[in-house]
Parts: sequence; structure tokens; C-alpha cells
Amino acid sequence: MIQLTVNGSTHSLDIDPATPLLYALREDLGLNGAKFGCGLGQCGACTVIVDGQPTFSCLLPVSAVGKRPVRTIESLGTARQPGALQQAFIDHQAAQCGYCIAGMVMRAQALLDRNPHPTDAEIRTHMEPNLCRCGTHMRILAAIRAVADAGKAGRKPAKEAA
Repeated sequence: MIQLTVNGSTHSLDIDPATPLLYALREDLGLNGAKFGCGLGQCGACTVIVDGQPTFSCLLPVSAVGKRPVRTIESLGTARQPGALQQAFIDHQAAQCGYCIAGMVMRAQALLDRNPHPTDAEIRTHMEPNLCRCGTHMRILAAIRAVADAGKAGRKPAKEAA
């Protein structure tokens, strides 16, 4: 039996300890925000936050998670009530196909949790491991900058001027 604490709730799962965290989240817990992209830790579509660190969940076996808390995109908000970072991605039209967005948002959230006011260079460096094949990187960076500029106390970032 594997115990995982995901989004503040503890779950006991009867799964192989070598199962990637991504599969446990999607198949056993029904949390489908993190996506399978490459399975090699090269794209970031599967990024979640484990003990405060952005983590490629496709590479991490559930047995290696231990007692460390896991956060997924589902912890940040809902379609009806998106969190500040999710709303900024919407406002800045940071998604085209959307496949990478959950991973991008979680990597950005990990940065903002540790550093609420990062420089543009820090944002770029932190976001480097995650890829967007649609090419919306500049919009993604603008969304993160908007949240950082607004502060992360739950306030919604201002929409970009049209």
C-alpha cells in the first residue's frame, strides 16, 4: 500500500511502488490536469509540485514521494473559479492547444510560492524546462509577470491592455 498526500488529502493506493506518480494521479485519483507528454522528463506537461519543487511526475515513482505533499493544477482553482495564475493565463491568452498549460502553471506556481516577485530573467530561467509547442512562451511569461506584479495574495492580475 502506498500513501500519498495530494492537494491536502491523504490517499492509500494499492499500486506497484514503481508506478510513475503521473499514472497514480490520473488513473487512481482521477486528477487529469497533469498530462503525459514525452515520458522522459523533457517537455514538462506532467509537472506537479512535490514538497514545493516543480517535478516531472512521469519520472517519479510513487515510492519515492514518501510523505512529501503533492500539489496538482486541481489545487489552484476550478473552471468556474480559477486561481490568480490560472486567470492570468486565460487573460493573456497563454494557451493555444492547452496541452502544456497545467505543467506550465504548476512550474510557475512553484516559482511564485518561493519568490513572489521574480525578475524577468528568473522567470525565464525557471520556466526553461517546460516546453510549449504552440509557441506562446511570451504570453506565458506575461501571465506570470502579471501575477507577480499584482502580488499573490489571491488578487486577480489586471488584464493586459487591448
